[in-house]
Formats: sequence, C-alpha cells, structure tokens
Amino acid sequence: MRILIFLIVSISLAGCTQDRHQEDIEAKKAAYFQQAEQGDAHGQFNLGVMYEDGKGVSQDDTQAVSWYRKAAEQGHARAQTNLGRMYKKGRGVSQDYEEAVSWYRKAAEQGYARAQTNLGWMYDEGRGVSQDYEESVSWYRKAAEQGYARAQTNLGWMYKEGRGISQDDKEAVSWYKKAAEQGEASAQNNLGWMYDEGRGVSQDDKEAVSWYRKAAEQGYARAQTNLGWMYENGRGVSQDDKEAVSWYRKAAEQGYVRAQTNLGWMYEKGIGVSLDNKEAVSWYRKAAEQGHARAQNNLGVMYEEGRGVSQDYKEAVSWYRKAAEQGNATAQNNLGVMYEKGRGVSQDDKEAVSWYRKAAEQGHARAQTNLGWMYDEGRGVSQDDKEAVSWYRQAAEQGYARAQNNLGIMYDEGTGVSQDDKEAVSWYRKAAEQGDARAKNNLGVMYGKGRGVSQDDKEAVSWYKKAAEQGHARAQTNLGWMYADGTGVSQDYKEAVSWYRKAAEQGYARAQTKLGWMYVEGTGVSQDDKEAVLWFRKAAEQGHALAQNNLGAMYAEGRGVSQNYEEAVYWYRKAAERGHALAQNNLGTMYAEGRGVSQNYEEAVSWYRKAIEQGAMDAQYNLGLSYERGVGVIQDYEEAVLWFGKAAEQGHALAQNNLGSMYV
Repeated sequence: MRILIFLIVSISLAGCTQDRHQEDIEAKKAAYFQQAEQGDAHGQFNLGVMYEDGKGVSQDDTQAVSWYRKAAEQGHARAQTNLGRMYKKGRGVSQDYEEAVSWYRKAAEQGYARAQTNLGWMYDEGRGVSQDYEESVSWYRKAAEQGYARAQTNLGWMYKEGRGISQDDKEAVSWYKKAAEQGEASAQNNLGWMYDEGRGVSQDDKEAVSWYRKAAEQGYARAQTNLGWMYENGRGVSQDDKEAVSWYRKAAEQGYVRAQTNLGWMYEKGIGVSLDNKEAVSWYRKAAEQGHARAQNNLGVMYEEGRGVSQDYKEAVSWYRKAAEQGNATAQNNLGVMYEKGRGVSQDDKEAVSWYRKAAEQGHARAQTNLGWMYDEGRGVSQDDKEAVSWYRQAAEQGYARAQNNLGIMYDEGTGVSQDDKEAVSWYRKAAEQGDARAKNNLGVMYGKGRGVSQDDKEAVSWYKKAAEQGHARAQTNLGWMYADGTGVSQDYKEAVSWYRKAAEQGYARAQTKLGWMYVEGTGVSQDDKEAVLWFRKAAEQGHALAQNNLGAMYAEGRGVSQNYEEAVYWYRKAAERGHALAQNNLGTMYAEGRGVSQNYEEAVSWYRKAIEQGAMDAQYNLGLSYERGVGVIQDYEEAVLWFGKAAEQGHALAQNNLGSMYV
C-alpha cells in the first residue's frame, strides 16, 4: 500500500511540475507581449525568440523576424544579431547575405561578441562582402579578447591556416586552449588534433585522446570520429576495434560523412564488427550521397566487385567519376582501370592514361605504376621506355612493390635504363621482401643464373618456393623444373609433376607443356599419351609454340590420338610460323616426305634454312642430305659436307656418320 501511495504522489508531483512550467511560460509570454506592445526592445527580442523556437507559441519565423526587427531598430544588439542570422539562413525572410552583414555589423560595432564572430565569418567566407581574411581576423580577435569561445576557436583556425595573419601553430594552440577550457567542443577537437600532429606543441597521443574525448562526450561528431581513429590505430589508447566502431557509429548516426565512410570500412573488412558487405554499402552510400569522395570511391569498388550489391560496372564508373572529379586520386586511378579494361565504359586507352596521370601527379603509387605500364606498352601514349622507368621509379621509391618489380625488370632487360643486374636484383629484393610473388620468382631467376648475385641454386629454389606457395604459376613451373633437373634440390619427378600441375591448372601454357612431356616420358607419373595430348592441346591453343610442335608430333606418330598427318602439319606450321626451330625442321621434313602436304623439296629446304638460322642441328643435317641428294637444291657435295660438318660439331650422330662416309 505504501508503494502504491508513493507512486500516486510521484505522478501527481510530476503533473504539478509540468503544470507549473506551462504556467511560467504563459506568464512570460503575457509579460513579453505587454512589454513588446509598449515598445520595450528587450520584450520584443524575447518574443522573437519564443516565435523562433516555438515555445509558448506556434513556431513562426515570420513573426520572429518581425519582433527581432522592432527590437533591432531600437539598437538591441542581440536582436540585431538574430535578425542577421535569419537573413543569412533565409528564415522568415528571403535569404540576403548583404542584409545579414548589415545587421551583424550594427551589433558588432556595439561590441557584441557573437555578432563580431558572425561578421568575421562572413568576411572569412566572402558572404555579403568581398572575402577579406584580414578583416575576418580583426573581428574574430575583438570577440576572442572578450573571452567568446567560438571566436577564440575561429581565430585559432586562422593562425593554423595562416589566413589573414602569419601562420603560427603556437598561437593557434593558445587560442584553441582558451576556448577548449571553456568547454567549446570544436576547440577541444582542434586542440586534440594539434597534439595528434605535434603542431605548436610536442606530439602527444594521450593528450590528443584526452581532448578528443572531451569533445566527443559532448556529441561533437568530428571528435568522435577522431577518437574512433585513435582506438582503431592504438594511438594514445590501447588498440580496440570495437571501441573504434562505437565512436564511428555515434558520429555516423549524426550524418558525419567521414565517420560513415570509416564505419563502412569496418563492416567491409570485418574489423570490430562481423563482416557485412551490405551494411558497408549502406554506410558508404550515406556518405557518398553527401558528396564524400572517399565513400564514393569505396561504393564504386563494391559495385565493381559485386560485394553487398549486384555487380554493376556502369554504376561503379558513375561513383568513381564523382570521386575522381573531386580530385580523389584512388578514384582517378580506378576510373583509369575501367577505361583501360572497357568496364562500364567503352575501352579507351587515352582516357585511361588521362585519369592515371591525374592520380599519378598527386603521388598515387598504383596510378604511377599503371601510367608507367602504359608508356612501357605504348598504350594511349607513344611508347617511351624512359618515361615508363620514370613513373615506375616514383612509385617504387614510395615502396610500392609492383613498381619495384617492374623497375627491376627494366634494369634486368636494359630497357629505358642501362642494363644493370645488381640494380635489378636490388629492386626485385625490395618487392620480394614485401611479399610480391612476381618479384620472388624474378629474384629466384637471378640466383639461378648468377646475375647480379653469386650463382646459388638453393637460394633460387628458396625464392621460387616462396612465390610458388602464393600460387604464382611461373614460379611453380620453375620450381617444378628444379625438382625435375635435381638443381638446388634432390631430384624428385613426382614433386616436379606436382608443381607443374598446380601451374598447368591455372592455365599457364609452359607448365601445361612440361606436364604433357612428363606424361609422354612417364616421368613422375604413369606414361599416358592421351593425357600428354590433353595438356599439349591446352597449351597449343594458347599459342605456345613448343606445345604446338609437340602436339604435331603426337599426330604425326599417332600417339594418344589417331595418326593424322594433315593435323600434324597444321600444328607444326603454327609453331614454325612463330619461329620455333624444331617445328620448322619438322615441317620441312613433312614437305620432303609428302606427308600431310604435297611433296615439295624446295619448300622443305626453305623451312630447313629457317630452322638453321636458329642453329638447329637436325635442320643442318637435313639440309646436308638435300645437297647430297640434290633434292630442292642443286646437288653439291661440298655444300653437303659443310652442313653435315656443322651438325656433327653439335654432336649429331647421323651427320657424323655421313660426314665420315663423304671422306671415304
């Protein structure tokens, strides 16, 4: 019963309190009306406030302006200031910056600090007056010296930026501190930033956190975001992703774009929250629609990759473009990629180069690398190795691994720079130590060949293995070869086959060819011509000349396929036309023997000669036979001896035998 009585009494007291509050408002309203109608400026001002805020009366900006004007015309400084604000915002009157300035000035000249601050802001922004930073500083200072916190903050900002006054971080800190100690949230945040960056004070993460927290706890979104960032990065506080997310969320829910973007990132990466691409997209979109460039770029990435939204290249391009046009370097690079690849836009190398250049000139390492590659390949620009090297170097010196590897290649090949194996190794190593698989493979090659480093097969194997374990197909193939040859490791054909297969299954033609050969030989696997043909064909269809030759041989010999000379000629020709010496010799033999083609000794000789230009000893022997027999050429024993001799010097047994017979 006592509890019930207490509850009833409590409710009654609450009701009484509300009634009294309403009675107080009504009494004030009546008093203000009476004062206002009698021409009392203070009453007119107060009545204006009631109408503006909708307290005790229906909210009505027009009425607020009317009463502010009556008081302002009597010289009431606060009314003049409020009337200026109504003109500035276009509330109850048409927006008119010049009129706003006029009223602010009247109050400011009476020494009213808030008006002085507002007038300073109008000069700062060039609203209603010509922009004049010095005049802005003058008015901020008048108010700041009266202890007005917002003016102190603004004056601090002018010192930090060197606007209208000589740049002076210490002076900025001094004014921020004055305002911060009064509890001004923006000043607390700005002071935190000065400690964060070590500007005007000794760098101090803990002090930065302290000031960010003071502002953040007042609900100041920028400070909440900054505090979140300190938690995310473990600066001045113990690293705590969940706490970072909490502060980002507080600011994001206020509509602060940087926090929305950061919160989206946390969802995208699953940092401090469960990974949720849809939630990431939602936050990116909120910020992107407010024009935040980083969010626009990130939203573009989500559309490009189809994460959290259906994949849509055109939509990706649209968001990249919005960010790129604001000067966001990452978006400019991404837009360049879309033009280069023809995703969501018509393929256009020149347009790609244009966007890469914009980002590259801002120092964006990936864009610098992409621009270097366009010069390297002569796509969208005239081919220029030196220009390629220049852009690769700029990115490489920033530590970008892909550029370091590419610069290494330029030194390796002497393209755009003087050939320098040691310099190549240096850049390969820098990239390799960052985990770049291509550089690891390239460094392995340098150790294998003893170029720029002491020759060391074991070291070569080590680097090949590192790259191979990252799935790099070329390194897997190279590692397979080391096992097959027993170089740098104990010979192990099964291990060789295993690595060849990994690369072959990625579609790497050289590995497919080698794997096919292991099946032909039955080395490391059971001998299987059909399986050999399968792998040769995969590589041959990619244009790999050795595989084309090998596939031709399988058709010629009827191994793993039905014997088919026409098909053999078809594949020999493809390889021969790509300059493959063995295939050129084989095609010559098909012409000489009339298999799969009409017999034609002259054509045979023509292909033998092409192969000989590459030093092929079988072709040298065959050309010697042609001269000995006088087929496709005029019979000439001396010429026959010449070509048999060349082949014999390379160890060709039949040539050695024939050469011996010629001397009998």
